Amino acid sequence: MGEKRAEEVILQSPDIKKLWLLPSSIQLVAADTELPKMENGHFVIKEMLASVRDKYDYIFIDCSPSLGFTTVNVLTAADSVLIPVQCEYLALEGLSKLLNTIKLVKGGLNPELEIEGFVLTMYMRNRLNNQVAAEVRDHFGELAFDTVIQRNIRLGEAPSHGKPVMLYDASATGSVNYLTLAREFLKRNRKKVNKKQTE
Repeated sequence: MGEKRAEEVILQSPDIKKLWLLPSSIQLVAADTELPKMENGHFVIKEMLASVRDKYDYIFIDCSPSLGFTTVNVLTAADSVLIPVQCEYLALEGLSKLLNTIKLVKGGLNPELEIEGFVLTMYMRNRLNNQVAAEVRDHFGELAFDTVIQRNIRLGEAPSHGKPVMLYDASATGSVNYLTLAREFLKRNRKKVNKKQTE
């Protein structure tokens, strides 16, 4: 709402070196009703991040699964979108709405917006999950990350202990999956940078 600048509220993680957080609160729920009233309301997050953008290698903005005004604001500020897809058919139905929203934002508010990729999550080895995973891979091809995030009890337990899963249990399947995803993400981004430099 403009009461503070981003750099005034960013916190350094006490546990993870080179990780900074810009925390949220339950009051953010009101943003969907307040932001549309503001002048240039679609660009609030983009303008707020402008002063800190060049200070970090990557800025990840975690969104709720709703497609309200706040999510559109984030899409307007973002360079790309990393889309988690739960391995259930209902998730595929919601995916079409998200893709339509991304298309609309790209068509007007943020022409540079790209889809970073799709990450299959909540995966279990069963027929349904395998079918959903196959559909995502068939439809989106290389945009689907190779790494799959499996269902894991440690992923559910970690937040109740106030820790990221890597610090809660580094050997857990969820930790290994997310570290593998991070490596794949970095590898893909290095390829993009190299491609842009050669063009």
